[in-house]
Amino acid sequence: MYSLFDYGAFMANKVRMNAYRQALQGAVQPDAVVLDLGAGTGIFALLACQMGARRVYAIEPGDVIQVARDLAAANGYADRIGFFQALSTQVNLPERADVIISDLRGSLPFYNRALPAIIDARRRFLSPGGRLIPRCDTLWVAVVAAPSLYRRHLGVWEGRKFGLNQAAARDLAINTRQRCHLGPDKLLGPPQCWGRLDYATMKSPNLTGKVTWEMDRPGTAHGLLLWFDAELAPGIGFSNAPGAPKLIYGQTFFPWPQPVALARGDLVAASLAAHLVGEDYIGNWNTRILEQGKSERPKADFRQSTFFGVPLSPAILEQRSQSHLPELNEAGQIDRFILEHMDGQSSLGEIAQQVAARFPSRFAQAPEALSRVQELSRKYSR
Repeated sequence: MYSLFDYGAFMANKVRMNAYRQALQGAVQPDAVVLDLGAGTGIFALLACQMGARRVYAIEPGDVIQVARDLAAANGYADRIGFFQALSTQVNLPERADVIISDLRGSLPFYNRALPAIIDARRRFLSPGGRLIPRCDTLWVAVVAAPSLYRRHLGVWEGRKFGLNQAAARDLAINTRQRCHLGPDKLLGPPQCWGRLDYATMKSPNLTGKVTWEMDRPGTAHGLLLWFDAELAPGIGFSNAPGAPKLIYGQTFFPWPQPVALARGDLVAASLAAHLVGEDYIGNWNTRILEQGKSERPKADFRQSTFFGVPLSPAILEQRSQSHLPELNEAGQIDRFILEHMDGQSSLGEIAQQVAARFPSRFAQAPEALSRVQELSRKYSR
């Protein structure tokens, strides 16, 4: 979840904001209906009103939507913006939108359940012939020499600091990615296109692809660097590529288990995949490096995944096993008790009193139970 500081940083990024504003200006026609998907503080919704939209809908699940409401009132647009504090997949709009605008990315477009939200919004909310902003994102990948970044990412777990072996932590770290800002001088060859997300036609939130490089100069490589080029409208967009004007997104570094000395003529082949699992993505990057391109002389063969970068205890794995027979622990019993009493007949204060009486070892007094009741009410009540 972004902080107010994060939203301010997004808005302060001139390259990003100028591109979005220009794309929105070209899309908003008289009498237009605009949807701001993942509205945050509502900057796109406010701009759409400023540009003459008849009606604007702002969907944002976080409490930051109250800031958007306050800004709408302060700028005289409160009567033209309909606010929904919910996940967009749980919202029904009274009419379809002529324009859907969003920026739900992280350093890559694969951010939580953003892509399924865009697919769902396009299907249920967009008018025939309506416009999506952005139109597409193109993903790029390059082999990079980044010794300083590599040391920051892995150095703390290497060697025997304090006389201790920390290899187990390093094994996790090599399967994690890192947001960064690198210059074009770090690239050991031309970038290759991994894939393209066409928001008007895409049906799946997943992406897989293969890329290869024949090295035309020597260098020590430390991993792969990924970024995206955004097309918001024809001729309007931006890029977070190395060497482009600095954007808030940054790039993403996927390290290799160890640096590899590459020679001219070596072949680097990478298979990359981003698969949505539950609420977030599993990223895989498998790399095979052949000396002078000869399959019988591999320099390296790496198999990496963010799945292997998550520390999981045997007990947690057992709880997630398909054959596990679950039984509610005390915390689950408390939540079930609270939910069963959310029947539209009892106030939160009354439920808290009942929870404290039912579970005295966990709650000495009703006020201590109230915060638990309030949190479940926020998530599940209407």
